[in-house]
Amino acid sequence: MEDTNIDELTPEERRIHEKYMDKAIAQAKRAYANGDVPIGCVIVHDDRIIARGFNKRNLKKTTLAHAEILAIEQASKKLGDWRLEECTMYVTLEPCQMCAGAIVQARIPNVVIGCMNPKAGCAGSIINLLDMKQFNHQVEVIRGVRQDECSEMMKSFFRDLRQGKAKNA
Repeated sequence: MEDTNIDELTPEERRIHEKYMDKAIAQAKRAYANGDVPIGCVIVHDDRIIARGFNKRNLKKTTLAHAEILAIEQASKKLGDWRLEECTMYVTLEPCQMCAGAIVQARIPNVVIGCMNPKAGCAGSIINLLDMKQFNHQVEVIRGVRQDECSEMMKSFFRDLRQGKAKNA
């Protein structure tokens, strides 16, 4: 599958993806306010948000409380199925290996990413688990939607953390 950059989209496609990424950014801000790394996610089905998630690793004291995992769980409950085959995920930061694996397992066909994660990203930065032909499902990816806002939020969080201003992240 060929991945797409935001610059390759029509103005209407761009507007739609930015609208939903704004909702994911709102979720990331909730994580930031709780002292967790600001990652937010929404899942859209039939042009409606059916699930929201934000990073809660510190809040819940578990490695598994990533925004994408929490949103996938919520979307599966909403649709009554583990298969999310007609959904699009919007996430502020490139998914890690655990989340990329969950996206493939949930059969999500489209993922829209705010900013990339060169240190831990598994949707193209380190490895692309979303487009491995060895798996029975590949994912279309659109990168760079609201990239500046997503990237700046991450930089701000870690700057605050270094300066002792962020809660116990």
